[in-house]
Amino acid sequence: MDVVSQFQSGYTLFLSLLVEAIPFLLLGVLLSGLLLLFVDERRLVALMPRNALAGALAGSLMGFMFPVCECGNVPVARRLLAQGVPTSVAMGFLLAAPTINPIVIWATWVAFRDQPEIVVLRILFTLVIATVVGAVFSVQKDLTPFLQPAMNAIVPQGKPALESALLRGGTYWLDQPGQPVAADTLALTLAPPAPATLSWAARLPLLLDNTIQELRELGGILILGSLIAAIVQVAVPRDVVLGLGQGPIISVITMMILGAVISICSTVDAFFALAFAATFTPGSLLAFLVLGPMVDLKGIGLLLTIFRPRALIYIFAIVAQLTFFFCLFVNLRWS
Repeated sequence: MDVVSQFQSGYTLFLSLLVEAIPFLLLGVLLSGLLLLFVDERRLVALMPRNALAGALAGSLMGFMFPVCECGNVPVARRLLAQGVPTSVAMGFLLAAPTINPIVIWATWVAFRDQPEIVVLRILFTLVIATVVGAVFSVQKDLTPFLQPAMNAIVPQGKPALESALLRGGTYWLDQPGQPVAADTLALTLAPPAPATLSWAARLPLLLDNTIQELRELGGILILGSLIAAIVQVAVPRDVVLGLGQGPIISVITMMILGAVISICSTVDAFFALAFAATFTPGSLLAFLVLGPMVDLKGIGLLLTIFRPRALIYIFAIVAQLTFFFCLFVNLRWS
């Protein structure tokens, strides 16, 4: 393939990634804004289980309420952390929501209706991995070492959630430089009513402002991640990938790497994986479907808006190891 053809292919892949991802990023940002302006955080926090495992499982199942892909889950998870929900809940949602939602489950069933075990195991493995990671991170009582400085400014640390300044005012807003401002402070200085006392019509302009600010912040990062993913896809010949599909170990590793690099949206990744069903092992197909929505190049930049790099290393290491062992077991069991 000549340079011009490679450029055209890369450009096409780049645009396709953006076209797939932007609607779901917008959905996630809108859900984030709805949580900000229309949800009473005190009730939300009170409903979340305090037990680490129960909280992680509850967060993993929240995708049914907030059906977003791996682009839209980041702003929602960031808002959940800012509202003071337990760490296990936010982590469970962050990792599982792109897969454990009705849209993705239905798409996976349509693609693999002749192999229903793929659908069932994808859901099961995702739930287990997200729950384990959520429970592990819940052991860290103070998330400050793992969060970006901007997040540390808005996430309640070292105090009961109901006593947090974030919750006393019902929520927080971002001022023009992007710094958090407690609603109580705004009420005293600018004299607007707190969000909890605003009418629904009055909250809509605030929802629009919040959506624009989060899209401006996350959209640029998404573009950069999509560009990197497109370049890597063009640089690795497809024939090389297909030649690695039969070994029980190497096929799982190959599809894990492919899932991280391809960065395809979880709503359509099952149809992409279906193209490899004739040449790759069942465990490797599951590795692609399980790992990809949790860890991909496109989403790293978005996750870095919440976590420091070392936290991402911990998350990726746990997710990758669990995915590898689960999917290797499937290959050995079915071979």
